[in-house]
Amino acid sequence: MDRRLVILALGMFAMGTDNFVVAGILPGVAASLHTSVSVAGQMVTLYALSYAVMAPVLAAVAGGWPRKLILVLALGIFVAGNAISALATDVNTVLLSRVLAGFGAALFSPTALGVASALAAPEKRGRALSIVTAGLTGATALGAPIGTFIGGFGSWRTTLWFVTLLGLAAMLGVWTLLRSLPQPPVVTLRARLAPVRDVPIALTLLTSLFAFGGFLMVYTYAGLVLDRVTGGDERVLAGMLLFWGIAGTIGNVLCGRLVDRFPSRTIVNVALWIAIVNFCALPWTSIHVMSAAIALTIWGICGWGLIVPQQHRLVEIAPHAAPLVLALNNTATYTGLACSAVLGGLMLLFIDRHYLSIVGAGLIAVAFVLSEAAYRYRESGRGPEPAGNLDRRNSPPRAT
Repeated sequence: MDRRLVILALGMFAMGTDNFVVAGILPGVAASLHTSVSVAGQMVTLYALSYAVMAPVLAAVAGGWPRKLILVLALGIFVAGNAISALATDVNTVLLSRVLAGFGAALFSPTALGVASALAAPEKRGRALSIVTAGLTGATALGAPIGTFIGGFGSWRTTLWFVTLLGLAAMLGVWTLLRSLPQPPVVTLRARLAPVRDVPIALTLLTSLFAFGGFLMVYTYAGLVLDRVTGGDERVLAGMLLFWGIAGTIGNVLCGRLVDRFPSRTIVNVALWIAIVNFCALPWTSIHVMSAAIALTIWGICGWGLIVPQQHRLVEIAPHAAPLVLALNNTATYTGLACSAVLGGLMLLFIDRHYLSIVGAGLIAVAFVLSEAAYRYRESGRGPEPAGNLDRRNSPPRAT
């Protein structure tokens, strides 16, 4: 395994831990800063919104910079944002610092995925993307549960210091081990947004937005949705989320291998349909520990197993613009997260928290419709989707 991919995965691990650990510490943040859980939940919204808005902008602004410099700078900003959050004494400072941390993530993640795509041979690109993305899913398996567990013994500030140290370790690793990296051509913001005018790409991006909006809305408020089995204990919640994270890591790695052999359409459709059924049943399966653990396992496999097929699908549609469409896919994913956190907070004002997953299932159903529309539109214009390897003629050059 290329060590450079592992280092990029470590950076994604830090970003993912920061993003997903917040769900486990929201009640502690709200109590400490004398605010509501819904207001504290906007920590997720602002982080995700900062990422979603700034990812394509920063990719255009920093397009001509050395890749290593961008990665190190991004992690430095990320570390600073989390340190400020850990030191903050009021909710406004916490929310503003989440914007700063999201700014760092917006600079790092698309760059890391673009570098990973260039480092691998075309026939192994699915695996390379899955290795780097495994840092994100690994964060749900280890980083977020460990951070939540630490918060249960200390406080939410201790959790954020833990995230800060992860970011610092990733920054030192990138600085030390990453040497020569491929330098892509400079691309303007207008050119970066141009792929959105391609209907299959636009529909695929909307699929990511609605799918992860549904998946992550429930996760953001997992402490409330799962309160019947956790009893409000953050350490028990951390244990439950461990099932979700481990399953997500398995799903990501498994789909990274499957997508090099089978059409991504099959993988995406199966994952979305199973997720819809699972979320519709969650209000009842979340009553007992065993059934809740099974539901979380299915949720993790389907949710995180969707990432690589979506990335692979976009690179297949536009191999000549892989870094651009991957950045836009991250923007779509985080836009879905930001909007779903707001929607979830609003829905909690009107429905029982245990039925929030039904709303999530509705969003995932919309994602399925959009996914099928993207495939059918492409088939009508370009013929059936090929399975396995990407078109090598238009693939970006492999780095040495």
